[in-house]
Amino acid sequence: MATSSRIDPDLARTSTATGFRAEARGLLGLAWPLALSLVGSTLQGFVATALVGRVDAAELAGVALGNGIFFTVSITAAGIVFGIDPLIAQALGAGEGARARAILRQGLRLSVALAALATLTLVVAPYLLPLAGIGPDSAAAARRFLWARAPGATPLVLLVTLRSYLQARHATRPILLAAVVANVVNLVLAIPLVLGDRGLAWVGLGPLGLAGLGAEGAGIAGSLATAAQLGVVALGVRALGPAKGDGSLDVPLRLLLRLGLPIGLTVLAEIGAFTIAGVLAGRIGPAAAGGHQVAISVASLTFTVSMAIGDATSVRVGMAVGRGDASQARRAGLAGLALVMGWMSFTALAFLTVGPAIARLATDREDVLAVAVPLMTVAAAFQLSDGAQVVGAGALRGLGDTKPAQWANLVGYYVVGLPLAFYLAFERGLGARGLWWGLSAGLTVVAVTLVGRFLRMSKRPVARVE
Repeated sequence: MATSSRIDPDLARTSTATGFRAEARGLLGLAWPLALSLVGSTLQGFVATALVGRVDAAELAGVALGNGIFFTVSITAAGIVFGIDPLIAQALGAGEGARARAILRQGLRLSVALAALATLTLVVAPYLLPLAGIGPDSAAAARRFLWARAPGATPLVLLVTLRSYLQARHATRPILLAAVVANVVNLVLAIPLVLGDRGLAWVGLGPLGLAGLGAEGAGIAGSLATAAQLGVVALGVRALGPAKGDGSLDVPLRLLLRLGLPIGLTVLAEIGAFTIAGVLAGRIGPAAAGGHQVAISVASLTFTVSMAIGDATSVRVGMAVGRGDASQARRAGLAGLALVMGWMSFTALAFLTVGPAIARLATDREDVLAVAVPLMTVAAAFQLSDGAQVVGAGALRGLGDTKPAQWANLVGYYVVGLPLAFYLAFERGLGARGLWWGLSAGLTVVAVTLVGRFLRMSKRPVARVE
């Protein structure tokens, strides 16, 4: 009796569904500690906002501007080093542990050079704020914050580099522990540095004659917390030991730059767009800048979970590519998208229902809240797009396909988002809400482009980046 070679479609569907669920569980197991660590990192900025928000609107506006500039510059530098992400993941997927370590060493060398350039940029940047129409009080506060925060650029870039290696090794405990240590250091230092004796009274301590430094105190605390975080992560890498396997140790710098420069430009385009929005909000007034900072701090907390899912997706896709498993690479990307859509649906609902209460955790100033609360509604509208674009970018990064995200962000934000934001804010008189609606439109363009690109690319045979 002849036997049929046709695959039972019900069995095929069951196998695919089982594989998808297994991939989703594996991805979630990697993503949740990364998410907690990123939330911890973002929480440092939220604490700074909450403390400085109790000083005055100009100091809060200075932190808003300074934070935006600091992360635009330093994360752009770190983004270039993200070129090691797919290389390390693909090397580990192929069982080439020695090559993964060689990639890390080359990434650290690149990090030192980029961090030096970032620090110099941060020192000079405050002199440009008056040219953007920022008021003298807000510009002065931003200058003091940036000069105190600039020394933290080097540990931040090195931290991101070591974190890429640890997450590719699925060694997330040092990353999580480092975030806890950084938050403790930041909180303990920021309370007296920002508020002085008033802050000590909050925690039941007697006066020591300390005058609060406001925005400058927040910058000092942030830099020292980042240095502590780097120390914990470095110890984690040292304790981990080498991965098994050999592989080529020849890792040319041009390979890292070929992958990393588009990622850096992608990060610059995205963060730069929100930084420009913060500067434009500063032109509207201190209350608008403060409201923008409160809302962006809250939205950043929820976005960090999406970032973690995107990072985990990049690792899972990259390791599947290293094994030459195209179907697994596609499943990893789709699982990441499913997880992030579920999370961002939850956060959108939270912003709509308890947004005002969340905003009051950051500031008690009614003029700032009058701006921040409506922005929470806009943030709810762009949650799904924001999650989809970061996971789409992560999935493409795992494939080694980094340039499309660069162009998608440039077009989405600078052809669509910012022009529309300027028009709505100043021509239509919507103020800060107009800025955010414009950025929301740009985010949607980026999300549709990147997800569509991954769906097309993941149908093709996969190959390692060489």
